[in-house]
Amino acid sequence: MDLSGYPDGTRIIVRRERPHPGAQLSLFDQDEGMRHQVFLTDTPVAGGGSIQHLEVRHRAHARVEDHIRCGKTTGFGRFPSRHFAINQVWLELSLTAIDLLAWARILLLDGELATAEPKKLRYRVLHAAARITRGARRLRLRIAATWPWRHELTTAFHRLAALPRPAT
Repeated sequence: MDLSGYPDGTRIIVRRERPHPGAQLSLFDQDEGMRHQVFLTDTPVAGGGSIQHLEVRHRAHARVEDHIRCGKTTGFGRFPSRHFAINQVWLELSLTAIDLLAWARILLLDGELATAEPKKLRYRVLHAAARITRGARRLRLRIAATWPWRHELTTAFHRLAALPRPAT
């Protein structure tokens, strides 16, 4: 490729990897059965631009793109109005929901739900047929005995109750 219009030291790096089971290959990847990823960099080799360092940096950026994709499914990918002020409030609420899901994963959930996508969390935890009741100065979680994820939800509820209250 002609890289004359790019800064000095610009290189193109192509990674070839085996696709995970069930992955859909693009038209060009079907010949070899391998997936190809291409990225362009002008990071000098002497300044931390070794192939290994660039590989790690590129994979870390994939995590950022994954979080953006999850955010779009949570709501900031669909604005409800043509008016800026309404969309601004929608964006703030969507970002708040994303933050609450992130903190819930870190503080309250473990196992498979700690790394679950928002869609799975909505189905298994947030849309559970449960009720929080108060009696005898205690909060109780009433949940159907047939709910498949009742143990994970009760564990999360107990962890939430055990968190220290903020100082006022």
